[in-house]
Amino acid sequence: MSEHVILIVEDDSTVRELLKYRLGKHYSVLTATNGEEALEKIEEQIPDLIISDIMMPEMDGFTLQSTLQSDKNTRVIPFIFLTARADEPAREEGARTGVDDYITKPFDMEQLLSRVERLLERVDMYQSQLDAEIGRDFSNRLLPDHVPDVEGYDFRFFSEARKQGGGDLFDWTETHEDTYFLTIGDVMGKGLQAKFYAFSFLSYVRGTLHTLLEESTSPATVMSEINGMLFDDEVLDDTFASFLLMHWDPHSHTLTYANAGHCRPVIVGPDTSRIAEHSDLILGLEADASFSDVTLDMTPDMALLAYTDGLMELPTPTGDFLGEDGVGAAAAEAHGSDDPIEALHEAALSKSAEEDFQDDLLTVWLRRLGPDENGD
Repeated sequence: MSEHVILIVEDDSTVRELLKYRLGKHYSVLTATNGEEALEKIEEQIPDLIISDIMMPEMDGFTLQSTLQSDKNTRVIPFIFLTARADEPAREEGARTGVDDYITKPFDMEQLLSRVERLLERVDMYQSQLDAEIGRDFSNRLLPDHVPDVEGYDFRFFSEARKQGGGDLFDWTETHEDTYFLTIGDVMGKGLQAKFYAFSFLSYVRGTLHTLLEESTSPATVMSEINGMLFDDEVLDDTFASFLLMHWDPHSHTLTYANAGHCRPVIVGPDTSRIAEHSDLILGLEADASFSDVTLDMTPDMALLAYTDGLMELPTPTGDFLGEDGVGAAAAEAHGSDDPIEALHEAALSKSAEEDFQDDLLTVWLRRLGPDENGD
């Protein structure tokens, strides 16, 4: 959490400097001598809390507070009135206009510090709840509400956002050939900024796919176009992303992929697993980067696991991460389960020092059914 900023609005220089000195030990402090000067300071930087006198020249505290209430960008700033006016009408007026606290002079400094701390805790709680709500909204927009039901295959995915999370994304597109493009990525960074870029990024990717798939079904070709887009569009300037693009053909039972620095998929069979080793440079590093297609044959009872780093970076009791080997071992344990993703997560957590995952979690499981199962 960044350092909180408090604005003190007080025309008495002695009181103003005392408050600045004491609060400055814990917070970043701005000062103003009246309401008009305070508004100028707020235009430059919106504070987390305001402590203001009522009776001041130029603009009094009530007018300042009313002005801030009329602006959606400042109306939620906590407001403490600090004044020598102890009469009940002033106190009632402050309560009526939404003042958070009212302290009369002379005041007890420790009491004031305690009230400031309490109000700032409320600010942090409100911001955390807001970030979480926005983060969940972005996460939902980065995911489909279902996956295609294809005869002879078990296709499923799972996603769960953690706190604000990062920029995990997943999508699929059906082509005119009755094949499918699967898009999995992770935009670099954490929190809401990463989610904003991921949402913008996915929107561009969807548009690019719909155009390019008319001419090519090569994931590497599409990957090159997306990489160029990151360098050409100002919205996505300085954005980096790991990206896994797969062309799945259920008719020929093949899956062709291009990997731009993403977590390498795991190829899973009964009691065994191996890493799909090929990977190229992440997107957004070099404008002329090249990408390669790799084709896998989906044999009966073979599964492919794709995921983002929230799974691989699960801490272990030794202080390391679960890593690719740990993910592969957990995937081998999950193969054959009625719910392989749930079994995968349980197997991963059994090897971890944590009771739950610490980062955004996105898992995609695609398995060709075995000869004794329906559809093959």
